[in-house]
Amino acid sequence: MKKRLSLKFLLVFLLFGLGSFVLLAVAGERLFKDSARRTAARELYRDALTLAAEQSEYYDEHRALDTDHLNRTAEYSGRRILILDTDNRVIYDSAGRLQDRVLDRFDPAESSEYYRVGDFSGAFSEPTVSVFSPINIDISLLGYLTMHQPASVADARANDFLARAYLIYAIIFLLSLIIYAALYFWVLRPVRKIAAGAHEFAEGHMDHRIQVRSDDEVGYLADSLNDMAQQLQSADESQKKFIANISHDFRSPLTSIRGYLQAMADGVIPPESYDKYFNIVIGETERLTNLTQSMLSLNSLDEARMGLELSDFDLVRTVRSVCETFEGVCQKKGITFDLIFGAPVITVRADLGRIGQALHNLIDNAIKFSYENGVIRIRLQEVGDKASVSVKDFGCGIEKDDLGKIWTRFYKSDASRGKDKKGTGLGLSITREIIMAHGETIDVTSTPGSGTEFIFRLPLAKSKE
Repeated sequence: MKKRLSLKFLLVFLLFGLGSFVLLAVAGERLFKDSARRTAARELYRDALTLAAEQSEYYDEHRALDTDHLNRTAEYSGRRILILDTDNRVIYDSAGRLQDRVLDRFDPAESSEYYRVGDFSGAFSEPTVSVFSPINIDISLLGYLTMHQPASVADARANDFLARAYLIYAIIFLLSLIIYAALYFWVLRPVRKIAAGAHEFAEGHMDHRIQVRSDDEVGYLADSLNDMAQQLQSADESQKKFIANISHDFRSPLTSIRGYLQAMADGVIPPESYDKYFNIVIGETERLTNLTQSMLSLNSLDEARMGLELSDFDLVRTVRSVCETFEGVCQKKGITFDLIFGAPVITVRADLGRIGQALHNLIDNAIKFSYENGVIRIRLQEVGDKASVSVKDFGCGIEKDDLGKIWTRFYKSDASRGKDKKGTGLGLSITREIIMAHGETIDVTSTPGSGTEFIFRLPLAKSKE
């Protein structure tokens, strides 16, 4: 079973939340307690310094400690105050419990810290925050004033801060659920729809559409996949139409050939008529040959963009040569060529064979659509660094609905089918592929009843100095 992306995100989210909570509970508690104890020590030390200074002045004047002031300070602050002489003997205890007791192992010089947490050399039964400040009389050390507060007081403050931190964490965690919900609706759910759509496309359901409407990258991805599906669907329909067209164009001559040969074999056609029907069969085989050759040419264009063999040649001479190949057909229909050249020689850089093929297809198309005794005008002229080629007939023209379809393979307009039964419907497709392979475009304009004009350009050959 495949794991859903949303489940993975949720799992990562929960693991992050749990990890953050554990970190807060373990490390946070320690940090808060250390911070609270250090804060308590600073407060104690500040008061201890003030109290030690006051006792130094009082002792210097009265040769005794101001125990009344010490008692009031201890009672008011809730702290315990000890004063020790230089031998670590307790000479004052605000609680009266350690009077005259000598504390072992107490040496304020042992540590650079101004406070310590512990039992203060066994003086207390619970952890206590203790600070000490010397009491000096002139340059003599009278002893140390120490001030103490149970560590539990600072810990209670830390716990209060920690409770607030837990509350803030809970609020942040709940707010982050909103972020996860937004992530789910804006990213995860659309991605799930995209994945489902991709599965439908993989199953061949190209009519399926991914219903994602957003202006971000996810929406762009969905639109791109929908466009891809649309193009694949169109390509599939074009392929089916292509197969249908080619089947029709192959089946018609094959049926005709088979019918005539079968009729001759069965004796339906008398021997004296064989020549007539042999010519018909030969004509149908030529039609099949032309269709096959056109398909091979088109396939070569698709596979490698022809692998053009570029050379410099005179386009004027090429046009004249192509026109001469239609001399017989033009004489039968009474068609003449009106050749207009902007210069006696126009040298272009292109594939001579392919351009000759393109011109042949355009002129053949112009003859097919021209009326009897019509004119086909071919114009060549230099425009900037290009040579412009125009092939125009004054025939029946192309209907507006058919004009956008003439480049489709095997497409034949109704007028074309009526005028030329031997056409393959590939000539214009091949022509456009040839022109596009040269990095150029071909345009067409047509008016029904007035004729059609095809225009394309080729790069002029660079002059050699």
